[in-house]
Amino acid sequence: MLKALPALSASVALCALTIGLPGLATASRADAQALSVSPAETLEGRGLSVIIDQNQFSPIFFDEKNAGIQIVLHGERIATDGAVRLDKTPEQWAPVPAFLGRSVDRATNTVIVRSAYKAQDLGYRVRVTPEGDGAFRIAVDLDRPLPAAMAGKAGFNLDFLPSSYFGKTFLMDAAGGLFPRHPTGPMAKDGSGDPLPLASGGHSLTLAPEDPLTRVSITSDTGPLSLYDARARAQNGWFVVRSEIAAGAKDDAIVWHVRPNLVKDWVRQPVVSFNQAGYTPGRAKVALIELDPNFPAPREAELVRLGSDGEQVVLHAATRPRGRYTRYDYAAFDFSSVREPGVYAIRYAGRTTNPFRIAADAYARIWQTSLDTFIAEQMDHMGIREQYRVWSAPSHLDDARQAPPNHVHFDGYRMGPNLDSPFKPGEHIPGLAVGGFQDAGDYDIQTPENAQVVRDLVWARELYGLDWDETSVDETLRAVEIRKPDGIEDAVQQIRHGTLQLLAQYKVFGHAIVGIIDPALRQYAHLGDAGSQTDGRRFDATLKPGDGRGDASGTPDDRWAFTTDLPANNLAVAGALAAASRALRASDPAMADEALAAAKALWARQQSGKIQSGDGRDDSASPRSAEAANVAATVELLLTTRDRIYADTLRRLQPVIARTFAFTAGPAVRALPLMDARYRAAIADAVRAFKTRTDRDLSSNPFGVPITEGSWAGSNQVVSFGATMHLLHGAFPEIVGNDYTLNAIDYVLGRHPANNLSLVSTVGTASKLIGYGHNRADYSFIPGGLVPGVLIVKPDLPEAKTDWPFLWFENEYTVSTTSAYILAARAAEASAAETR
Repeated sequence: MLKALPALSASVALCALTIGLPGLATASRADAQALSVSPAETLEGRGLSVIIDQNQFSPIFFDEKNAGIQIVLHGERIATDGAVRLDKTPEQWAPVPAFLGRSVDRATNTVIVRSAYKAQDLGYRVRVTPEGDGAFRIAVDLDRPLPAAMAGKAGFNLDFLPSSYFGKTFLMDAAGGLFPRHPTGPMAKDGSGDPLPLASGGHSLTLAPEDPLTRVSITSDTGPLSLYDARARAQNGWFVVRSEIAAGAKDDAIVWHVRPNLVKDWVRQPVVSFNQAGYTPGRAKVALIELDPNFPAPREAELVRLGSDGEQVVLHAATRPRGRYTRYDYAAFDFSSVREPGVYAIRYAGRTTNPFRIAADAYARIWQTSLDTFIAEQMDHMGIREQYRVWSAPSHLDDARQAPPNHVHFDGYRMGPNLDSPFKPGEHIPGLAVGGFQDAGDYDIQTPENAQVVRDLVWARELYGLDWDETSVDETLRAVEIRKPDGIEDAVQQIRHGTLQLLAQYKVFGHAIVGIIDPALRQYAHLGDAGSQTDGRRFDATLKPGDGRGDASGTPDDRWAFTTDLPANNLAVAGALAAASRALRASDPAMADEALAAAKALWARQQSGKIQSGDGRDDSASPRSAEAANVAATVELLLTTRDRIYADTLRRLQPVIARTFAFTAGPAVRALPLMDARYRAAIADAVRAFKTRTDRDLSSNPFGVPITEGSWAGSNQVVSFGATMHLLHGAFPEIVGNDYTLNAIDYVLGRHPANNLSLVSTVGTASKLIGYGHNRADYSFIPGGLVPGVLIVKPDLPEAKTDWPFLWFENEYTVSTTSAYILAARAAEASAAETR
C-alpha cells in the first residue's frame, strides 16, 4: 500500500472548506462541470460517476447493495440501491423491484429506467437528468396513482456506505447530527424491530459537510427527507435517505436534486500493485501501476532497498504502458534484474509503497495458515479452539431434518417434488452430524464444495507435498486445537474430516445430497459461534418450543438436508472419495476401503442414462456439469485403482474432455502416465487450442489472469487457473510456460485492480483484514481465508472495499476457494523454484 497522507480531523477538514487546503478545496458551482450521459448510459463528470441500474437486484439474494442508482464519488462507490422500496430500512430479503428496461431521452439528456413490483402491481419509472452544476435530478413517476394502502410503505431510498461516513456529521436543514460508528437506535417501541430515523422532516440533507471528498447534498421538491441507520435492523445495513410517496401521487411523485461535491481538478492517486509476499530472486518481477487517466503519470519508477541507513535506490527504470482496462490506464515497472535478497519498496510519483521481500523462501509460508487455521475454523460438528480463543463450540450436533418437497430456499437451494430420500418431510435423519466444512460466512454444508476441498488437498499432497502439522483434531471428542501439533499431517486430518461427511451421506441415502442448511432466515443470519446456531438437540414436535427432554428439544432449529439425487453431485463425490482413499490408505485403511467402495458404486450408477447438470442449488452449468464431473471422477478412480475399465471409459470421454477442457484439463493431464500415446496426442492438441484461447482472452487485461466480470468477484477462478496451468506446464512445458501460475499468485497476493492488498488474510505484508466470515460483525478476519476480491461494478468500476465486510461478493471467504488457493500456492512455489 502507498503511504497515505495523515488523516485530517473533522475540525481541520471544516477549516479546509474556508481556507482552501491544497488538494481539498471545494469546487465552486461556477467551476463545476455539467454531467454528460456516457455511451454506457451513466452520468459522468470529473470525479463523479452516476451508475443507473447497470447492476440489478438479484433474483436469488435480492438486495446485494449493488443495484439501482449508485454514486461513485472521487473514486469510491459511496451510494447504492437508489430505487423505490417498500421498507424504510430494507433487509437483504425484503422485496426488490424488477428491472424492466433502460432508455435515454436524447432531447433532455435523461436516463430513464422502468421497474415494477409485480406482486403489488406497482410499476414506475425513474428519470435521472444532469443539472448544470455537476448535480443531477431524480424524478419518480408511477404508472397509476399510489393507492392509499401503499402510503407509508412505498418510498424512494438511496443507501450510503456507512464506512465512508463513520464519525462524520450531517445537516438536516440547519440541524446537525453525527453518523454513529455503532448503531444505537432510536428504535420503534412497538416490537417491530424497526429503526426510527436519525433525522427527519427536512427538505434538505447534507452528508459530511466537513469532508469535500464525501460531501453530498440532497434536496426534495416533494415529501420530506428522513435519514435512517439500517444497521440497527441488520449489521449489513447502510445509512438510508428516504422520501415516502404520498397517497394519490403519480407523476413527479418524488423529485430530488442530488449534489455530490466535486473537488476541482481531482485525480485519483496511483495504485502500485505487486505481490505482497515478495519474489524469489530468479523469477520475473513486474509491478503494475493503476492510473487515473487525468493523473500526470511519471514515466519512471524506482526500486529502493530498505536497510539500517534508510532507503537506497537500486534501480531507476522507465515504466511501460499496459493499455486501458475498465476506467483506468496501466503501466508496468519491471525490476526482474534485481536478484539480491533483501527488503525493498517501490517509489513512484513521490510516494513509496509498503515493503516486500526478495528471498529464496519468499513463498515458503503462504499456504500454511489457510490449512491450519482457516480450514480448521470452518470444520463443522467440532469444537474449535486456538489457545485462549474459542472459535466455535461443537456445532450442529442435531443435524439434520428432511427438507420439504417443492421448496425454494432463500439461499438458492431447491427441492423438487421427489425427495430421493426414505425420510418424511421434517423427520430427523440420523448419521449426518459428522464431518464436513461450513461453506462460507454462513454455516451450510454444500456437498460439491466439500468434495472440492477433499480433492484439492489430496492433489496438493500428491503433487507438491503438504507436510505440515500445527493443529490437533480429535473426531471422537469433536475437538480441534489450532497451534497444537499432534503428530499427524493437518492435510490428512482435513481430508478425513471431509470424507466423514461425504461417506455419511452415501451410507444414509445411497447417493450424494445437495447440502445441509438452516431452515429459517433469522437463524441463517446468525453471526459468531457456529456452536450456538442450534441447541444441539434433536427436534421433537411433541415438545413445546424451548422445552427439552434428554437429547430432544421442542425448538425447530435443526438444519434441513436437501436430498435431491443429482448425477453431477454423485460424480463429484465419487471423485473426492476415490482421491481420499489414496490419502487415507496409510493412516486409516478401513476408511480408505470404504471410501473407494462408495466411489466405485456412485460412479457406476451414473454410467448409463442421461447425466443431469446442476447441483440443485444454482444450476451452475459448466464447472459442476455432470459431464465434466464424470471425467474427473473417472480419472480419480483410474489413479487409485489402475483398473482398465476407467482407462477405457476415459478414452470414450475424450470428446467431452475436448468440449469442456477449461474444466477438465487438470484431471485429463493427471491421467497421462496411465494412458497411451494416442490419448497424450489428443490432450496435447487440446492444450494447444486452450492456450490459444487463453492468450486471446487474457489480452483484455494487463494482469495475465482471467478476471470475472459477473456478480461475484473471481479469485477462485484465478487460483484454479494458476493450478491448472502448472499441471499443463508440467506435462507440456514446450507449449505452456510457468508465467501463468506466477501471474495467478501475484494477482491474489496483491497485483490486482482497485488496491494492492493480498486477498489472503494475514499473508503478505499488507493483506485483507476485514472479511466476510463468521466474525464479520467485528470488522475482523479469519487468518488464511481467501476473499473473492475485485468486483467489476458495471459498467467499468473495479472495486475491492477494504473497510466494509458485508459485501459478500467481494469479501466472503469460502472453504473451496481457500483449498484451491492452497493448491495454487504450492504450484506457484514449484514454478518459482524453476526460475532460481
